[in-house]
Amino acid sequence: MHDIKAIRENPAAFDAALSRRGLAPMSADILALDADRRAKIVAAESAQAEQNRASKDVGAAKARGDDAEFERLRALVAQTKADIARLTAEAAEQDTALRDLLMGIPNLPLAEVPDGADEADNVEIRRWGTPRQFDFAPLEHFDIPGVKPGMDFETAAKLSGSRFVVLRGAVIRVHRALAQFMLDTHIEDHGLQETWTPVLVKDDAMYGTNQLPKFAEDSYQTTNGWWLIPTSEVTLTNTVAGEILDEAQLPIRMTAHTQCFRSEAGSAGKDTAGMLRQHQFEKVEMVTICTPETHLEEQERMRRCAEAILEKLGIPYRTVVLCTGDMGFGAQRTYDLEAWLPGQNTYREISSVSTCGQFQARRMNARYRPAGGKPDYVATLNGSGLAVGRCLIAVLENGQQADGSVDLPAVLHPYLGGRTKISAEGQLV
Repeated sequence: MHDIKAIRENPAAFDAALSRRGLAPMSADILALDADRRAKIVAAESAQAEQNRASKDVGAAKARGDDAEFERLRALVAQTKADIARLTAEAAEQDTALRDLLMGIPNLPLAEVPDGADEADNVEIRRWGTPRQFDFAPLEHFDIPGVKPGMDFETAAKLSGSRFVVLRGAVIRVHRALAQFMLDTHIEDHGLQETWTPVLVKDDAMYGTNQLPKFAEDSYQTTNGWWLIPTSEVTLTNTVAGEILDEAQLPIRMTAHTQCFRSEAGSAGKDTAGMLRQHQFEKVEMVTICTPETHLEEQERMRRCAEAILEKLGIPYRTVVLCTGDMGFGAQRTYDLEAWLPGQNTYREISSVSTCGQFQARRMNARYRPAGGKPDYVATLNGSGLAVGRCLIAVLENGQQADGSVDLPAVLHPYLGGRTKISAEGQLV
């Protein structure tokens, strides 16, 4: 959420930043509502002072037997009390309206974020690995002979509909190994704290990480009001909601492996083949809570943590900075890691690493106390480390062989009992 004080102090800069997001100026509407709200508060305070004075005078008039003045003052007190109640209620309504308005406005991009309309305007900053040259036409993951026995979309559709999958045998073993490898790497090499969280959350948690109110249709809600998390960013970040942390506690660096659920509203016809875009999937998430002064440094650190996973797996990738038109709602800057998928002959997003600055912290009222200073809002960051299903796709497609088998990355062998490949018949060997 945005700082209303910052908008008051420099509305032109606020509108200029919104324009980079492709949005019309909004500061005039925000400040008009804010000014009216503040005027109501001042009027209520003035009326309260008048009521206090009149209440004292009522007793004095009665004591001296001035019945006319007593009745006038008593009527004034009653009217003023009613005015205070009305003004207070109106100010509260406008406060809610202002909060709702600010809640629906995306974060402002950092100055160094490239301007652009969509993914075509993203800027590549790094490329690692050389895509393998195949002596046969590489297949997409779901068509690889050794994968087919363990990747069942028909049964999943019978159970749940489209965009679900049933994984079996060798394929699910590799999927599980990937998640365990990611967690172990983040914990042992990168110093992240493993955390296990619920996948059902209350409204407040979804508001805190900006899934609500604007993106309710992208998530699933149960009949008793819980939301299924679209990512453990929601739960990990909200662990500090409403808290005032000591500066010495920061940074807090967490990782979690969870099920994630997304309705994929508005994505009909997009990436429907295979496992690329599912309603239910698994992700190893990274979240950092830090001071505002260190959030850019932390974003670089988090990006390297995600890149390291792909490098250890031997998956070629590129890193891009998202342009203003392609960034997520809560981000100030986002790096996307895109893994090479030979079956599609292109790079596809496998991780997004975003800094939100203090945007989410204001929504969650998550603060820290600098040594000898007043409480201030923390900064929050989140990133995939990585999306397990998409990483599985990359491993299968990059490791496929002409005979239909799949060679698996060496770092996964210890997690697979020393087995090194999926045979053309779908067995771990």
